[in-house]
Amino acid sequence: MPNAIPQNRLDALIAAYGEDRAGTGAVPSPAQWQALAALDPAKPVTLINYFKLAPQGNEAMMNYAAVSMPSLEKLGGRFLLTAPFAGTLMGEAEDWDMIAIGTYPEARLVFALFEDPAYREAYAHRKTACLRQKVLIAAG
Repeated sequence: MPNAIPQNRLDALIAAYGEDRAGTGAVPSPAQWQALAALDPAKPVTLINYFKLAPQGNEAMMNYAAVSMPSLEKLGGRFLLTAPFAGTLMGEAEDWDMIAIGTYPEARLVFALFEDPAYREAYAHRKTACLRQKVLIAAG
């Protein structure tokens, strides 16, 4: 399936969010944007977010959440879980502080969220809050 999101929209997102030069997972790489764009835009997608917070990151994360949660809900998405990371049951042990799992009824809505001006502005708080982060995609 060709990219469901036109290249000019991807280019605009890459320009708006920048690159992760520090390697902290702060923003999607161009290849990660492309992989998201290659999903069927009408099928649901769930994002599993792992956060390692900076020493003073809680307040910045709360500022981010104050915008991101209602923005996701406005698009028809919802959070399935936001909770402290409790450990690894199987596989390699990892060290995170928090997990947030958000689901979208259609993959194209992830792009709509990132294109929302209020969300884009609030995203700076997420970057400030995190020493590193990882987001996994489950699509169906």
